[in-house]
Amino acid sequence: MSKVAVIGGGAAGMMAAIRAAEKGHKVTVYEKNEKLGKKVYITGKGRCNVTNACDAEEFFEHVTGNAKFFYSAFYGFDNHSVMELIEKSGCPLKTERGNRVFPVSDHSSDVIKALRNRMESLGCEIRYHNSVKQIFTEDYREVDDGCEEGTEAKKKKKVKYESEVKGIVNSEGKKEFYDSVILATGGVSYPSTGSTGDGHKFATELGLKVTELKPSLVPFEIKEKWCTKLQGLALKNVSATLHVDGKKVFSQMGEMLFTHFGVSGPLILTASSALAQCKNYNSVMLTIDLKPALSKEQFDKRVLRELEEGHNKQLKNILPTMFPSGLAALIPELIEVDETKPAHSVTREERERIVSITKEMKLTVLGTRGFEEAIITCGGVDLKEINPSTMECKRIKDLYIVGELLNLDAHTGGYNLQIAWSTGYLAGDSVE
Repeated sequence: MSKVAVIGGGAAGMMAAIRAAEKGHKVTVYEKNEKLGKKVYITGKGRCNVTNACDAEEFFEHVTGNAKFFYSAFYGFDNHSVMELIEKSGCPLKTERGNRVFPVSDHSSDVIKALRNRMESLGCEIRYHNSVKQIFTEDYREVDDGCEEGTEAKKKKKVKYESEVKGIVNSEGKKEFYDSVILATGGVSYPSTGSTGDGHKFATELGLKVTELKPSLVPFEIKEKWCTKLQGLALKNVSATLHVDGKKVFSQMGEMLFTHFGVSGPLILTASSALAQCKNYNSVMLTIDLKPALSKEQFDKRVLRELEEGHNKQLKNILPTMFPSGLAALIPELIEVDETKPAHSVTREERERIVSITKEMKLTVLGTRGFEEAIITCGGVDLKEINPSTMECKRIKDLYIVGELLNLDAHTGGYNLQIAWSTGYLAGDSVE
């Protein structure tokens, strides 16, 4: 039996603790907050989007870059395995639109309770209000295990460790010795939940490379001031295309929301994950197609028909037949036409401007909101530092890094929690 320290009691940390304990190890979890899973608690708007029940091929399409790194972790403990474990731990689940999986109760606290009960039943020690100040190591000294050169056992020893973990320094400044340490402190998004970059600091202190951190799955701030006039307007089944320095990096249909600072909603959050992958850009343009089911020609015919049928009506009374009220009231301003103009007086050029603003509503993206509003952190510990088959650091023996700490993220819809579950499980399973 090994002594294992898990730093962080979020999704990845809880799963790592469960699996390590299942394998017979003595597990101690260090959680700086007063309870486990504080960030899990707010996911899915408090309902906890546990995972996504799609098949593996589709799942990897939603991992934003570096998907191959995630293969071993996912296939070792996939979305259906997560669902089975949580349900067996006492929390029934249900699958909703888009294959999103939630607890039947619609309370994220029930997921956390089920996992906490599982941890406690396995004998995990959970130390609340307990932060870690440091992870300490010493130079690695290879011990001869008696294997002869050329044997299968010897061939497996390809990793060249530089150092090995010996334990942690607790909040009181005292050293506590462990055989293995699993680092699962999360990213820097939603810092109010305790994700304040501790893990990245530990990794940097240990000489590991940490890539640039960016907010992801986060709303956009928009330059056009008229955008704020649509605050609160939600649109379904629209298409959004994102161009970075003139190059298309994202295009998808979905739901969006206008806010006091710009745009948000599932479609925009997903677009932000594509922007987070871009580097050193100068301009970002978001184009919204409000009627993606119709071509420009088809929508032009629709507009012409509405104008002809209401030829004596004012334009402002025609537009609500084609647009939500808030947007209909803004269209005349956007196309620079008097809203009281009779329908029969609307020119072909003005009609084309209605079609253009509908099919290609252009919004200049100034940037994203900050980490305080970001669902996840893009960037983190460089994946080249980690063995994808074990989640162990390649250069530091018995140190495992999991979850949002890694430079590995995905779209919204339960995919990021699955990354946490799978990488945490793999680390717990790999501890010797």
